[in-house]
Amino acid sequence: MIIGVPKEIKTDENRVGLLPVGAEQLVAAGHQVWVETGAGLPSGVRDDDYAGAGARLVHDPVEIYREAELIIKVKEPVAEEFPMLHEDQVLFCYFHFAGDRGLTEAMQARRIVAIAYETVQCRDGSLPLLIPMSEVAGRMAVQEGAKYLEKPRGGRGILLSGVPGVAPADVVVLGGGVVGSGAARIASGMGANVFILDVDLNRLRYLADVMPPNVTTLMSNPYNIKKLVASADLLIGAVLIPGARAPKLVTRAMIGTMKEGAVLVDVAVDQGGCSETCRPTTHRDPTYLVDGVNHYCVTNMPGAVPRTSTFALTNATFRYVLEIANQGWEAAARTNAEIAAGINMVRGKVTHPGVAAAWGIPLTNLPDI
Repeated sequence: MIIGVPKEIKTDENRVGLLPVGAEQLVAAGHQVWVETGAGLPSGVRDDDYAGAGARLVHDPVEIYREAELIIKVKEPVAEEFPMLHEDQVLFCYFHFAGDRGLTEAMQARRIVAIAYETVQCRDGSLPLLIPMSEVAGRMAVQEGAKYLEKPRGGRGILLSGVPGVAPADVVVLGGGVVGSGAARIASGMGANVFILDVDLNRLRYLADVMPPNVTTLMSNPYNIKKLVASADLLIGAVLIPGARAPKLVTRAMIGTMKEGAVLVDVAVDQGGCSETCRPTTHRDPTYLVDGVNHYCVTNMPGAVPRTSTFALTNATFRYVLEIANQGWEAAARTNAEIAAGINMVRGKVTHPGVAAAWGIPLTNLPDI
């Protein structure tokens, strides 16, 4: 099989979908690996490293898309890449279809096989290819939030930790999963006063056991959300429903009750955001104001730390890449339910219920295909 690794061209996206060590193993398994020149440079990986691993370096991405049966990417294709995709080509990357109708319709029209990192799911319900980037994003949410609380960046002029005699900031985290727990851990470690909300009591009990004393766990309900949003210096949206649109837990009216210069970091932006005022931004232009609240809604937060993110991501994705390459996507899906869960679309037919529900598209059962 010819496996293509194009350079990411989404704005400020610096990760790469495959490392040289993965290319070497694929070549050893009898596959060809074509890597676009310079694809790994933003992550600190040289072209020579890929060549030394047996990969073929290709200057023109059109050639990669034309010849490759399996494309390994990080982020979803952008408009310039749509025409290069062809029917039955397998594309393995983050798609987040439920947050982007235009992308969904474009991929239907290209009749590709779309396997989404974010919906590959284990029997225990965990999302092994979303977890590493959620770990990065959760930690970054506090780092970025603290930065935009600074007065020169439009914030309240608040130091998360406070100092002796001055109270620390109030950080509110909506969601106690991987993103939320990571954010709470970093914020509490910096000395902030942290509140973390979730709908799962068992999860809250666990978090109450493992978090330091400056973290308070609360049931997520409209009353608690409304009350805490109004008092937050930093609000972090960390809500996830696998493959589906994020619920709008924070209304425009709630944003209007927040303090002047408070910061919202909506990590759920890829799935539409959990605040009504969320809209996608980039690292180049990351924030905007609504009712005096600084909104940070960057869709590829881990792209700002590509060295860490690329290694964390490929540590998790490679075993699936090898399985799909060795068996083909159909056989891999038959024998591995985790891969089957990742298949969102096949030749224009939507096979993931979250995507179908988000846009009112008929759902096709994967076994029927």
